[in-house]
Amino acid sequence: MKKMIAGCGIVLLTALSMATWAGKPDQAIVQEAAKNVVTATQAAKLADETGVTLTGQIVKHLQSDHYEFKDASGSINVEVDDDIWRKAGLKVGDHVRLVGEVDTHRYKPTDVEVISIEKVAHAH
Repeated sequence: MKKMIAGCGIVLLTALSMATWAGKPDQAIVQEAAKNVVTATQAAKLADETGVTLTGQIVKHLQSDHYEFKDASGSINVEVDDDIWRKAGLKVGDHVRLVGEVDTHRYKPTDVEVISIEKVAHAH
């Protein structure tokens, strides 16, 4: 009986820590990002897990699912999962509007984890 209770406790603690680790649900990020239409430079200064909307250009593929995003203010790295990238039919050089979550790090620059991205017409 004690082993079963301990096992249930471990499962419960694991589930709770995974929920905490997962951060905000995408819908909450989308709602927050609608209020935070910012530049790359502004996004780099925001708190961890802040939802943001950015409009600019994907200028370089860095590695794996990491890209450099640039707008008139400067650039910031963005992380776009392969399935999101393919679904949007993107290529380096495309002008995009993206919704994501600021991701701060201790030993590397802040980036944005993208949850949705779409091509937009480039304004000249």
